[in-house]
Amino acid sequence: MSGLLLRIAHHGYWIVASIIFAGSLGMPVPASLTLIGSGAAAASGAMTAPAVYLVAVAAMLVGDSLLFVLGRYTGWGLLGFMCKISRNPETCILRSAESFYKRGRTTLLVAKFIPGVSAMVPPLAGSMKMPFAQFVALDLIGASFWILAYGGAGFLFRDFIAGLMRGFQLAGNAAGILLAALLGVFLVRRLLLYPKQRIYRSVPRVQVDELAKRLRSEGADKIVVADARSHGYYDPGAERIQGSIRIEPNNLEEEIKRLAHDQDIYLYCT
Repeated sequence: MSGLLLRIAHHGYWIVASIIFAGSLGMPVPASLTLIGSGAAAASGAMTAPAVYLVAVAAMLVGDSLLFVLGRYTGWGLLGFMCKISRNPETCILRSAESFYKRGRTTLLVAKFIPGVSAMVPPLAGSMKMPFAQFVALDLIGASFWILAYGGAGFLFRDFIAGLMRGFQLAGNAAGILLAALLGVFLVRRLLLYPKQRIYRSVPRVQVDELAKRLRSEGADKIVVADARSHGYYDPGAERIQGSIRIEPNNLEEEIKRLAHDQDIYLYCT
């Protein structure tokens, strides 16, 4: 922590912009801590508060806009890639989508404060065809709340942060050993979780011709074909496979209850 704050004081706005930009892309960097340190630096006169705010907002908007554009052109493929290091890839995507589905555009106002969701919302908004101007406006408000909250905390509690720095300097090697041990535990835990993720790489699939043959031979009364596209790719006027039903993927518990459990169910999505 003390090393980061010293770098902020020495390199100023460049390090703030770099870390905030990397954090907006979902990289594991101490973005919130950087804002706290920047606020403390502004309180001591080493940086100016308006400049810190402008640099942080610009870096955040550039990173979020990049994810938005990528999400628009890659759909949920980008979300799947970002979720690969998650404990549960399926839950990772659906948790973000569910938040967006339930709260709509207001998710952008609070996403920065929710670990694991912050970097997922911009590409999700892009994949769901949100107008870019609307996205930028809401993202600007959300980013401003987040930057002012953490930067303001650093500004107001500068003396407390300075005391923490002295404590870290006195702790020295002990703090380094503790951080190394925590990193080791994290890596071991990820390795142990890896086998559990393999199930999501082998989702059973059926070829279109095979399903069509079953429908012709057995009839639609024994088979259910369900449209499970996300609402970013589906609206009431969208075309569906003839005879299929609609399932809302962000409301699965209720949707599953209304399905007949004596039929084979085939899903198709984006």
